[in-house]
Amino acid sequence: MFTIIKQLNQARTGVLEINNRKAETPFFMPVATKAVGRFVTSEEYESSNTKAIIANAFFLSLSPSLEMFEKTNGIHNFMNYNGIIFNDCGGFQMLRENLLKETTANGILLKNPMGKDVFMRPEKIMHISSIIKPDVMMALDCVLPFGKTKEEYQEALIKSHKWSKECLKYKTKDTLLFGITQGGTFKELRKDSAKAINEMNFDGHAIGGLGIGEPSEKMFEMIEASVPFLDNNKPRYLMGVGKPDQILECISRGVDIFDSIYPQKNARHGMLFTFNGILDLGKSNYKFDFTPIEKDCQCLTCKKYTKAYLRYLLKKDDAVGKRYLTIHNIYFMQEFMKKIRESIKENTFEEFKKEFLEKFKKIKE
Repeated sequence: MFTIIKQLNQARTGVLEINNRKAETPFFMPVATKAVGRFVTSEEYESSNTKAIIANAFFLSLSPSLEMFEKTNGIHNFMNYNGIIFNDCGGFQMLRENLLKETTANGILLKNPMGKDVFMRPEKIMHISSIIKPDVMMALDCVLPFGKTKEEYQEALIKSHKWSKECLKYKTKDTLLFGITQGGTFKELRKDSAKAINEMNFDGHAIGGLGIGEPSEKMFEMIEASVPFLDNNKPRYLMGVGKPDQILECISRGVDIFDSIYPQKNARHGMLFTFNGILDLGKSNYKFDFTPIEKDCQCLTCKKYTKAYLRYLLKKDDAVGKRYLTIHNIYFMQEFMKKIRESIKENTFEEFKKEFLEKFKKIKE
């Protein structure tokens, strides 16, 4: 299921394997919330060496509906993607005011944009999972925005831990189930939650409720507070974080798995990731630049198109341009994670981290 290959201080590389699918860790998951990424296809995920993606069980249950997944025998067949698929439970939707109605001790009442409101309780989300058939399912958790009081986070933890235990009762044999720790930006609560979730014997552990507005240093502190109390032999997943500089810092603190819309969203706005810095394609100096986004990059976009053409498509707000730019950032993230894994195996992680951060935080001229 999860095997650690090499550990270098807190950073480690390993293999997550489930249902004859495997992905080397650390890895990054592009977001395919509704069984499709914005402007990219399943084929393009695979051609970019993406070994895992994340979709959302709540949204999928609404559309295309559970009936669709029953007829196709699960999400892999439906979207024709054979890598590992994670499913988020819907707890994160609590942060969206247009979706949350209320929470109770037993679950979350969410607005359905297409009909009757949906009450998401542990038994229901696990039933949904059994039909969608992801490889990894997240237990239902109670998520609060950044900046709430300690008492509010304590109340949310009581709900999260109760729901987590309930989810374990309905776990299916072909799907790994990850528990999610919470606690806001309070070290004491983070430790308590990590201990509680770890004792429940999940297949893996996630750190939730971060990357939602708190300073980066505070995020790192919460990871440091949580990791010592999570089983070293199980994968650790930091949910919703996709900034390369933050990923490096989190890997050095023991995290294995990441997901975020950040690379894809930035790509659509012309902010392109390279190993020599962030490239802002909207700048006028790229208007007549007939070189690729990044020399030696093997993504479809860099092999076929110039900055001048891509900038032209960006300025036209063309969907084809958004596709090409998104492909590049997705490919970059997979190459980035590959280089991290190699550096851990070769005992050069700290050197790679230092060199990368010196270049990446600058806007490339």
